[in-house]
Amino acid sequence: MERRVVITACSAISPIGHGRQQIVNSLLKGISGIAPLREDALISRFIHSRVYGTVSYPIEYDFSRQYRKTMAPVSYYACQVAKEVLAQAELPAEFVTGGRLGIAFGSIHGSPTVQREIYKIFFEAKDKAAYQGIGAVDYLKSMVHTTAVNISKMFGITGRIISSGTACTTSSQSIGYGYEAVKYGMQDAMLCGGADEYDTTTVAVFDNLLACSTAFNDTPSSTPRPFDRARDGLVVAEGAGAVMLEEYEFAKKRGAPILGEVIGFACNSNGGDLILPNLDGITKTLQLGLENAKINAADVDLISAHATATKMGDIIEAQATARVFDDGPHVVGLKGYMGHTMAACGAIETIMALYMMQEGFIAPTLNLEDIDERCAMIRHVQSIIEQKTAVAAIQNFAFGGVNTSLLIRKWS
Repeated sequence: MERRVVITACSAISPIGHGRQQIVNSLLKGISGIAPLREDALISRFIHSRVYGTVSYPIEYDFSRQYRKTMAPVSYYACQVAKEVLAQAELPAEFVTGGRLGIAFGSIHGSPTVQREIYKIFFEAKDKAAYQGIGAVDYLKSMVHTTAVNISKMFGITGRIISSGTACTTSSQSIGYGYEAVKYGMQDAMLCGGADEYDTTTVAVFDNLLACSTAFNDTPSSTPRPFDRARDGLVVAEGAGAVMLEEYEFAKKRGAPILGEVIGFACNSNGGDLILPNLDGITKTLQLGLENAKINAADVDLISAHATATKMGDIIEAQATARVFDDGPHVVGLKGYMGHTMAACGAIETIMALYMMQEGFIAPTLNLEDIDERCAMIRHVQSIIEQKTAVAAIQNFAFGGVNTSLLIRKWS
């Protein structure tokens, strides 16, 4: 039997704010979270892009040492949003630890900050004592599923663990897999999301692939520029996002606040090139998402586009979106505000879509001043629109050819 899946809590740490009030304010006021890249003696002198979506404000962590000792920055982010989501959801303590709550949470590659130090010791150690400088918990801090297991440890969650590591679709997959786990009765609730930390090695990877923005190093807030004629690449960013998914009857019975409903999810692979986007693969994902949600394209009011501001990526996404939705829904590229938060982007963008649905507005795509004619076949948003949004689609696509489509409905 298929069960309804609702969202009962959400929280995000992003370059444009921490939590609902700050994020909504930034969207309404067009505030950019892009800043100069911090100087890094190891690699920044070799890379061309000098901008980053940075979490520049302090965060009050009150984690005890028994939890901190296995946590790198990425897990601090993950555990903080998880803590906030659990507090909002107010699940009974016996439920949290009773096996019917699971976790779907991931990052691109664990903690690059810790990994860098580990490999530095590996290759530079002059003697056994130096080699043994690698701590017993360093691997636990850096492994790809570090976010999920640190959340599990901190809150005593004993249900299933899913730790997607599919680059830019990591947290949209996490929400999708959590949705399926609840929908088909494997769990009654799932804590889902993703996180990534600041580290210039991530910039170096995309910079080496000529995918990063470089033309606006002196004016960071002017980039990235989704769908704009002057766009010149993505801006790497950091952050975290988490949502609590619950089976509707369970949430209703305990009187939980319901923020929205997940009504559909689709994920597929292009089955070909691992870097270039694929028009047919993306188109099929968007169609499958609608089929899974059992709705028509005309039912969708808002699309949160992946829109990384790469030359080909934005064009292919616009073409695929137009194939499926024509020019009906409003389309916004939220990375214009915060850059590409990597594994966290799907969750953060889902949360931002929820906020806009609840507040009754659609934010414009920041820095979209001159629409590229090759992206002009969809309904771009260039100024704030006051509108009630009933259904939103969140689109994310990743290196490796992984595509996701997530559909959410406003709760009323």
